[in-house]
Amino acid sequence: MNTTEDKHLIINKHAKKYLDKHLEQSLLRVLTCGSVDDGKSTLLGRLLYETKAVFSDQFAQLELDSKKFGTQGNSLDYSLILDGLSAEQEQGITIDVAYRFFSTEKRKFIVADTPGHEQYTRNMATAASTANAAVILINARKGVLAQTKRHSYLCQLFGIKHLIVAINKMDLVEYDKFRFQEIKEEYGLFASSIGFEYPTYIPISGLNGDNVVSVSENMNWYNGGSLLKLLEDIDLEDNAVLSQPFTMPVQLVNRPNSDFRGVSGKVTSGYISINDEVMVFPSGKKTQVKEIISPSGAVKKSTLDQSITLTFQDEIDCSRGHIISSAKSPLEISDQFETTIVWMHENALVPGRSYHLKIGSQELQATCAQPKYKINIETNEHTATKNLELNDIGVVVLTAIKEIPFTSFQENNYLGGFILIDKFSNSTVAAGLINFALRRSQNLHWQNTDITKSQRASALNQKPSILWMTGLSGSGKSTIANAVERQLTQKGFHTFLLDGDNIRHGLNKDLGFTEADRIENIRRIGEVSKLMTDAGLIVITAFISPFQSERNMVRELVDTNEFVEIFIDTPLHVAEERDVKGLYAKARSGELKNFTGIDSPYERPTKPEITIDTTESNVNEATDVIVKYYLDLINL
Repeated sequence: MNTTEDKHLIINKHAKKYLDKHLEQSLLRVLTCGSVDDGKSTLLGRLLYETKAVFSDQFAQLELDSKKFGTQGNSLDYSLILDGLSAEQEQGITIDVAYRFFSTEKRKFIVADTPGHEQYTRNMATAASTANAAVILINARKGVLAQTKRHSYLCQLFGIKHLIVAINKMDLVEYDKFRFQEIKEEYGLFASSIGFEYPTYIPISGLNGDNVVSVSENMNWYNGGSLLKLLEDIDLEDNAVLSQPFTMPVQLVNRPNSDFRGVSGKVTSGYISINDEVMVFPSGKKTQVKEIISPSGAVKKSTLDQSITLTFQDEIDCSRGHIISSAKSPLEISDQFETTIVWMHENALVPGRSYHLKIGSQELQATCAQPKYKINIETNEHTATKNLELNDIGVVVLTAIKEIPFTSFQENNYLGGFILIDKFSNSTVAAGLINFALRRSQNLHWQNTDITKSQRASALNQKPSILWMTGLSGSGKSTIANAVERQLTQKGFHTFLLDGDNIRHGLNKDLGFTEADRIENIRRIGEVSKLMTDAGLIVITAFISPFQSERNMVRELVDTNEFVEIFIDTPLHVAEERDVKGLYAKARSGELKNFTGIDSPYERPTKPEITIDTTESNVNEATDVIVKYYLDLINL
């Protein structure tokens, strides 16, 4: 064996040893948060630098960026290690969350540097949702600020149990012990009011490195360890979650070949052993565990947070989105919850609107009621509100389209935490926590009738359907809808026409024309339309129905191919020319508010079954197209 081969063997041996040791270390997810200019990025940059987590090429870039963007003269500006966006470097602020990895002899770390500006609070909330610990920074000169309280509240809300309060920039107050004590007392009063009883306090200077990695001589009155030591000593053992019954959301059905079928996921609470009885949700079927396979091979017992694959003694339906729990302590199920929501989008929450709910590996539709109240995080006061706007935190009743297994967030953050996604824009609009279920459904059960929907349809010799016409006011919806009903009736079909103006004279006469009222208007019409299809009828509607998400909501109420979206496509100027009621003129003058197409949006259908261009087709031609489409549906 030559010298080169010997070197390679030695290198490989040391590398394997290092990697094995690395794999055995615990991982701490920690975020820094606080107000603007509290020194979060500088602190983390210093921490990374002193733990030798900055590579040579990064260091070279740091030197260049410090000269170009830095604020420390000829010295290194450690904040630039974290602030990687050009906008951040130019403005000297953190905008996005910066994640960095480093390790010591004791532990691995993923640190998140979060923005301090109020407008980027949603970015901080995202980081807080996955963190084990938080370092709240307070500028020794400025003391406790509004954003300090906001970020602290979010840490408490997302269940972060380990809180370190780092009073930074002590060098600017000459390392004054009394200033440290003053801030400690002020913050302590607030912390106890939101549920943080015993935070750990440490005086530091991120710029000079005082008490960051090693204890500083400049503050010999401080008796605690360095920030790094505090982070290394955090106990991650969550006995409360470990003692809970076993739960595992299914992420994947594992079928490498025809002889093996398992379900894979991560253990979110408790543990499971071979031969233990489990229950699969939503079916409620029970079976026994046959095998437990971890990344390192077969095991007899799982551990918390372990990724495993289970095989069962019986062939039962179990797929992605399902949840496995201990049969001895099955999960609760419900379709309505009291939740706490952090609103994260520029467009406000619209009560009644249908959103896409993602909770763990489950995905379904849900609606939000008008918030019970909004939380003033500076005073912890509850104030009445009709909606939630960007960065607002409020308590909201959430209703899912079907019952789902769940836990409260306090019991299990994976099964109790969720996000809401706007179905039209696909933007994440909120992060939320389940507080508890509302027991509405315990005493209400769907009553099956002796005569089924298909029997009613057969008696009428037709296919129940909703012919849903949408378009601007003046597009010709009502005219075409009347013509369609007339032709279908002549052919012997049983129909019912729902017109927007007629509905507002009765069922929906209590509703106005705000966005929330428009959504509730369509929700009620959708429910009525569904009842009519259950009766076997062909329902023809003529409503502006301006929002795609609400049209989708109605579609989801009925069976496949029973909802036909018909876009009556008429340019705005043509609709205005046809306006015999003078509504557009009133809207243009400001006399009529929230008018669709003028000061309220109309969302064009994305994938309608039928599009009628009224500039190219007359009423008879449009009617023929729609009726032919329905007749073709019958033959599917």
